[in-house]
Amino acid sequence: MNELIAEDLPVTFEFVSRDGLPDEISTERLPEDASDTIRLVRIGNYDVCPCIGRHVRSTSQIGRFEMLGTNWDEMEHSFRVRFKIV
Repeated sequence: MNELIAEDLPVTFEFVSRDGLPDEISTERLPEDASDTIRLVRIGNYDVCPCIGRHVRSTSQIGRFEMLGTNWDEMEHSFRVRFKIV
């Protein structure tokens, strides 16, 4: 993770209509009342996701990533990663 942060990848965004979303973008976690216009946040060529939060301009602004731990919840079938940025 820290190697990716140090690469200083650009963080950009674009607005697209729901009909214009790329195939790899899932809308299942968006609220039902989300707008028909979706903001996509891209981190270099590494990741793209719909998001409404604030973002840095590049990954070098993030800081150092420290992994605190992980756990698997068998009942929920979910994997959780705990981390902090320092």
